[in-house]
Amino acid sequence: MCGITGQFDIRGKADIDRAVLQRMNDSQLHRGPDEGSLHLEPGLGFGHRRLSIIDIATGQQPLFNEDGSVVVVFNGEIYNYQELIPELQAAGHVFHTKSDTEVIVHAWEQWGEDCVKRFRGMFAFALWDRNRQTLFMARDRLGVKPMFYAVLDDGLLLFGSELKSLMAHPGLKRDIDPLAIEEYFALGYVAEPRTIFRQALKLAPGHSLVIRRGETVGRPREYWDVRFTLNNPMRLDDACAELQHRLQESVRLRMIAEVPLGAFLSGGVDSSAVVQAMAGLSGDAPVNTCSIAFKDPAYNESQFAQMVADRYRTNHRVETVDSDDFDLIDTLADLYDEPYADSSAIPTYRVCQLARKHVTVALSGDGGDESLGGYRRYRLHLMEERMRSALPAGVRRPLFGMLGRVYPKADWAPRMFRAKTTFEGMARSSVEGYFHSVSLLRGPARDALFSSALRRELGGYNARSIFEGHAARAGTDDPLALIQYLDLKTYLVGDINTKVDRASMAHSLEVREPLMDHPLVEWLATLPSSLKMHGNEGKYLLKKAMEPYLPDDVLYRPKMGFAVPLARWFRGPLRERVRGALMGGPMQETGWFDPATLRRLVDQHESGAQDHSGPLWSLLMFDAFLRRVVGAQVVRHAA
Repeated sequence: MCGITGQFDIRGKADIDRAVLQRMNDSQLHRGPDEGSLHLEPGLGFGHRRLSIIDIATGQQPLFNEDGSVVVVFNGEIYNYQELIPELQAAGHVFHTKSDTEVIVHAWEQWGEDCVKRFRGMFAFALWDRNRQTLFMARDRLGVKPMFYAVLDDGLLLFGSELKSLMAHPGLKRDIDPLAIEEYFALGYVAEPRTIFRQALKLAPGHSLVIRRGETVGRPREYWDVRFTLNNPMRLDDACAELQHRLQESVRLRMIAEVPLGAFLSGGVDSSAVVQAMAGLSGDAPVNTCSIAFKDPAYNESQFAQMVADRYRTNHRVETVDSDDFDLIDTLADLYDEPYADSSAIPTYRVCQLARKHVTVALSGDGGDESLGGYRRYRLHLMEERMRSALPAGVRRPLFGMLGRVYPKADWAPRMFRAKTTFEGMARSSVEGYFHSVSLLRGPARDALFSSALRRELGGYNARSIFEGHAARAGTDDPLALIQYLDLKTYLVGDINTKVDRASMAHSLEVREPLMDHPLVEWLATLPSSLKMHGNEGKYLLKKAMEPYLPDDVLYRPKMGFAVPLARWFRGPLRERVRGALMGGPMQETGWFDPATLRRLVDQHESGAQDHSGPLWSLLMFDAFLRRVVGAQVVRHAA
């Protein structure tokens, strides 16, 4: 795993400032502490930080082809590189290393832009072909690895694994994009391809970008998308056997390493399935596993992880974390470079910290919920869909719209009486309803939070359009498949993969994701939704496939996930920090937020009248971003 960065003069061959390139590269030292190298030539500079995993002796980067005309910097792993090497050698290419990185330069020579279609893995890379005067950038299909880029006013293109590498260049403007503010407070992250800064972009998953010197920068090209055909008529038993086989193959590919390797073991179905596959492939050698335990039993599921560890006799390590582990707020702001509101980033940071004490590579269970139908919100959405289909829109919208407006927000009440969100969702279309259900702050709440000046700048923009755009390309109207597709394009990339990449790289740990193997994802998309959500049982196929291998207490217990006690923090140890952050300082100076709404959120939460822990956390992290990342830079006020 690595960090990459670079500069490219699109218009000509202006000299690259070596000192600036070095700063850009050094800003990502945590991503690759083992080695760091630069390559400069007229109009081009590449930087690389290396975390040595494969071909430790000769896999240094930037890496060149035989005559030095093609050079690449690469972050990630090409898991099928051992299959591609002999194919490329048979075509006449000469290899000087045994690394997956060298496969990229020869694949580019052999197949051009289509080389990415041959790669199986997680990757973000930039490649310069001097003979063609072409820069080629690409990102993996599911966005496991990040890629940021920006074109400056003078025609200089910057790129990097993290936004901080671009920020190390003095030419990058830090004007905040008001549309990114809307996306952040709707979703808890800034969605691809936008970043928090107007001038910078993310390369979207499954996309590549070709830039030829002397030409304008075009739009990225999509080279992959998943299609939910749902047309595979497999019986349950056959599907279980096939899933077991595909999971084992995916895990086997991700166990290739020349450094200590292990796995996260949360006690959930996904990570437990990965560990059992690893155990079957490891022979007599025990699998290294690690878990985080919490002092508060309401958040602790370590006993379930221990069941799996005992069953497979793993070398299991557990570290207990104080439930009041909130000292990471500023650290997280530094790590993520953009506002990021998933509070599970705290335990994720801690479990990566624990894993790195013992291994350099860890396999995770991330991606299973999206492809296999595991989120609880899926079940609730399908219930709403059945209700929507029972009433014409002309009746449903006004009826439930009225009920949603008048029904009180009863966070304190038993779940069966908290119907306001359901009523509001029922008044909407399927896509609108799902966006509404996953929104951190829903539309009316964002309208109240934002100042009139910011609303003018937004010009009517609503983050819902992200979902509507993806839905238009989904190619399915199946209720479950549609929202799985939406999550694969939004939540998985912007939240889950972002969280794990930054948290793991902060500790120079490589995390690999067997359940995001794209052939596995493609195959699962052919299966009927009834194999994923069966009645009220989510992840049905995976659970049935794992019944011979995992305890029922692991497979069929309620889903927990990494959670932290935000509501209690904001009424206790973080009370003064929240009040200070929202009532003064950068949050007030921007002119973007309505002071009365900020005060109301704090007062209602502190009194116990409402639970505003999610919105307050998002505001606290936005404040940390303004202070830690924007810092002394002028924060552009809303006009």
